[in-house]
Amino acid sequence: MSFLTSLSGLKAAQSDLSVVSNNIANANSNGFKKSRAQFGDLFAASPTQTTKMIAGQGVQLQGIVQQFTQGTLVSTDRTLDLAVAGEGFFTVKSPSTTGAITYTRNGSFGINNDRQVVDATGNILQMLPVDANGDTTSTNQADMINLVLPETDPTDPNAVLANIAVNAKGVITATYSNGNQEPLGAAAMAAFTAVEGLRPVGDAHFQATGSSGQATLSQAGTGSVGTVRSGSLETANVDITEELVSLISAQRNFQANAQAIETANNMTQTIVNLQV
Repeated sequence: MSFLTSLSGLKAAQSDLSVVSNNIANANSNGFKKSRAQFGDLFAASPTQTTKMIAGQGVQLQGIVQQFTQGTLVSTDRTLDLAVAGEGFFTVKSPSTTGAITYTRNGSFGINNDRQVVDATGNILQMLPVDANGDTTSTNQADMINLVLPETDPTDPNAVLANIAVNAKGVITATYSNGNQEPLGAAAMAAFTAVEGLRPVGDAHFQATGSSGQATLSQAGTGSVGTVRSGSLETANVDITEELVSLISAQRNFQANAQAIETANNMTQTIVNLQV
């Protein structure tokens, strides 16, 4: 039994090491959220047995949980580099026929050939419709629109797009060469009842699950959702010093369990070699 108990400890230490290694590997990934492995003890006994005479049977991995703490905001001076100061996620839509909706804290956006504002993986930033004052007129997912930058002023085809600006509420405003301004929409910010229940799908993107609940859409700066910082990006919330300490701890746990297996093997070998 001691072999299996120590083996479970080896597997647990290996899982912990994998989680820490992934955190370190993504220390420079924008919008990345570190993970933490959670473990629980294994114990079994029949109803008629006294637990005072039974040892535990090892450890098991209960789950790997994302840590959604705020990362550091760094200045980039690019208008379409957006960061969330506080809670909330940007909502993006896949350009494929599936139109899958995902959520991300990585606000490194650019413009594709169709003048759509997209992230590094080609997903299109979603907007909520706004009125002339920049206030949202709907927070329903069905009313979300793709953010597409116009080439000219809708009221004056001779006036070309001169500039865009993003305020703290996530409202994107277009300024044309004739001086006219037009709010294009507000970034659709998503909040969740249980953010730890989100399913990571890679590239700092997450999908809603039954555990997380459905996304509640709103404008930045309202309710629990934070504000948008244009010209900034959120770095990974990974503290290298903390991760290195965790790395040493995982290594020590692995070595201790390996030593326990070796000790149990020596004891078993001694018993087998006993001469009567």
